[in-house]
Amino acid sequence: MSQDIDEIQRLFNIELQQIKSLQELKSLEVVYLGRRGKINLLLKKDLSGNQVDRKKLGNEINELKKNISIKLVDYRNKLIKAPDTSPFIDPTLPGISQKMGSLHIVSYAIEQISKIFASLGFIRMSYREIEYEYFSFDSLNMPKNHPGRDDFETFFLDGNTDKKYGKMILSPHTSSCQIREMWRTPPPIKMINIAKCYRPNWDVSHTPMFHQFESLCIDKRINMTNLKGTIEFFVKNFFGKNRQIRLRPHHFQFTEPSFEVDITCDICSGTGFKSTSEKCRVCKSGWLELAGAGMVHPKVLQEGKIDSKIFSGWAFAFGLERIMMMKEGIKLDDMRLLYSGDIKFLEQF
Repeated sequence: MSQDIDEIQRLFNIELQQIKSLQELKSLEVVYLGRRGKINLLLKKDLSGNQVDRKKLGNEINELKKNISIKLVDYRNKLIKAPDTSPFIDPTLPGISQKMGSLHIVSYAIEQISKIFASLGFIRMSYREIEYEYFSFDSLNMPKNHPGRDDFETFFLDGNTDKKYGKMILSPHTSSCQIREMWRTPPPIKMINIAKCYRPNWDVSHTPMFHQFESLCIDKRINMTNLKGTIEFFVKNFFGKNRQIRLRPHHFQFTEPSFEVDITCDICSGTGFKSTSEKCRVCKSGWLELAGAGMVHPKVLQEGKIDSKIFSGWAFAFGLERIMMMKEGIKLDDMRLLYSGDIKFLEQF
């Protein structure tokens, strides 16, 4: 019996040193001092022999129980006083919110433009970023010797040349959607196309990749009044009621008559100067050209399989990054910042 007592004491000492938490200590206490623990099982054993031996064994078992109880208390106090290395969690406090990402400033502009034109009944379409020469140039009444078809102005791609549609290019403008839209559906047509365009230019108001949004309207009795009214509606809703526009006569192969659309510069407040001595490096005159516009050329309508004697239409294409530069309060005087990847800059919007 004495050997059993010594063995229980030895095992308890070993197991106690392995305890790391109060919960584990509680479990150990049940194993040794519980109703069915090792101490009570020891007491239930047959203590045959004389009265002196039984008394001696009983005392030894009680001493073992007392010794284990004392060690449990001491170890419990040790665990309580030990520094808690686990992180403290207060369930009554609100959680730590995670940083949320946001859309790029250009994506916000695309959403706003889409809503403005949707209110006028225009549908938004999506067309190719990689296009054929035919849709970007030939179908738009642009001859083979047009400067825009030079490789200094357009990114040509290596690949198979289609016998009918010519070489493949990175779309230099969204106007290539006009013929595809005319082929897709007969008039009336009211659509916008917002897409990436590519030209090898790089300065404060140009980037090699940029966005345009194209609007095309074809129906009976469409005229310049409809074009100017639509542009003015967009400008007032996007830039604010105080912004002014002007249409300047220009020449585009695919519209006749043609215009360039200018808006009063927000960076210099339409003065042409950022200060009394510093000229505005974006507009240089108080006005900034934002779009090309005009009535769809009869040859383009015919190429789109639409009778130009019955139907007429207008089209315009705005540079999306440029209109963001001119949005009230932004004061962005270098378009390249939009694609610099500078989080501090982008977080402002």
